[in-house]
Amino acid sequence: MTHGPFLLSIGGDGVAAATEFPVIDPATGEPFATAPDASEAQLDLAVAAARVAFLSWRAVDVAARRAAMRAFADAIRAEAEALAALLTREQGKPLTAARREVAVAADRIEGTAALDIGGGYLREGPQGPVRLDYVPMGVVGVIAPWNAPLILAMQMVAQALAAGNAVVVKPSPFTPLTTLRLGEIAARVLPAGLVNTLSGGDALGRWMTAHPGIDKIAFIGSTATGKKVMASAAATLKRVSLELGGNDAAIVLDDVDVAAIAPRLFSSAFVNSGQLCMAVKRVYAQAGIAEALAHALAAEARRMRLGNGFEADVDLGPVQNRPQFDKVLAIIQDARARGGQVLAGGGALDRPGYFIAPTIVTGLSEGARLVDEEQFGPVLPILAVDTEEEAVTRANATRFGLGASVWSGDQTRAEAVARRLEAGTVWINGHGGAVPDLPFGGFKESGIGRGMGVAGLRSYAEIRVIHGAH
Repeated sequence: MTHGPFLLSIGGDGVAAATEFPVIDPATGEPFATAPDASEAQLDLAVAAARVAFLSWRAVDVAARRAAMRAFADAIRAEAEALAALLTREQGKPLTAARREVAVAADRIEGTAALDIGGGYLREGPQGPVRLDYVPMGVVGVIAPWNAPLILAMQMVAQALAAGNAVVVKPSPFTPLTTLRLGEIAARVLPAGLVNTLSGGDALGRWMTAHPGIDKIAFIGSTATGKKVMASAAATLKRVSLELGGNDAAIVLDDVDVAAIAPRLFSSAFVNSGQLCMAVKRVYAQAGIAEALAHALAAEARRMRLGNGFEADVDLGPVQNRPQFDKVLAIIQDARARGGQVLAGGGALDRPGYFIAPTIVTGLSEGARLVDEEQFGPVLPILAVDTEEEAVTRANATRFGLGASVWSGDQTRAEAVARRLEAGTVWINGHGGAVPDLPFGGFKESGIGRGMGVAGLRSYAEIRVIHGAH
């Protein structure tokens, strides 16, 4: 597998940077490649290139935009195996999961291209018809996270392009390489400058959010960073889309078949080693089944095989980076200090890399970090509740509101509970998953706006109303 060179994509060209930074393999904890560290001047060039490309792209009709985006998706699929291998190396997820991410990233582009943004005539007015248009904004700055770098970057890129904008993309410095490769693909198959890809650290993000030539910031990441993005964007009144952290609660009612739901609930919490915004982060189980459920989940945890993503039959990879690894271990330590009982896992593996055994904890309540914070790692608290009312009250008692789920053998009962939950998406007898034609986003501090679906697509455009237009 080739590890380099990796270049910035600016105006359709591959460009080196004056300096580079190391990229760590989380399965070993050691550097395996370097990525270019874009300068502020290179950001200026990328924004200028995007502005030029935008002037042409906004005039391209919808059918031609869709065809170009489908060609981009097909070009990604054509290089799927190499992209997946690189993604496993820099992100840590098993190769099967990396292959799935590449496929989903391409599907997000194609599915978003098929959406109809809408608009048209609203009504007849006294001076003629009234028309509503969705007008592209210009240049969108896309800032993507490290947990699902391809899916989430391409999700934002696709919406920006489908609405008629050009983009400047910044991947996380923890996982820049596969996104840089996508930038190379975009440069080959899309108009020059339409997709510009720059890798760099926090300084690059700050330059983007403050840049007067960027009209909107699309950001997916932590709530703390999202607040900084919003504060910086306020200086120029940039539009923002923020998909932020979650502390998703799963409410498990006492009429479930524990043995049947435990594997699915476990998967919903530990997918990508728990590093997913919409993963289950807390389980509120009614007292009659809470103990049995906790032990069933612990049995699932003990069955998991951890390892390098290239090893055969690996279920879970490492935590992606050292700061997150240290945070998750500190959260587990806090849980023990507060009287939590560890039924499975409970610490790091004795091997190189950032591996933490899948961990199930009982005996906690609100006030513990594991309950109150987004752990974003392979550890899950099981909290016993007496009634549905208690479960709903405690699930809603958070500043997060991304997702939630209700698990029950009675559909009507589950739906009644679901309608009381303060979350942007609520699943019944499942948890997680998103598709291009359905909106996704959060209540409260889990974000602003929605991504995907027509609602998401429209957030990448301004509304213009014309009176008397024919």
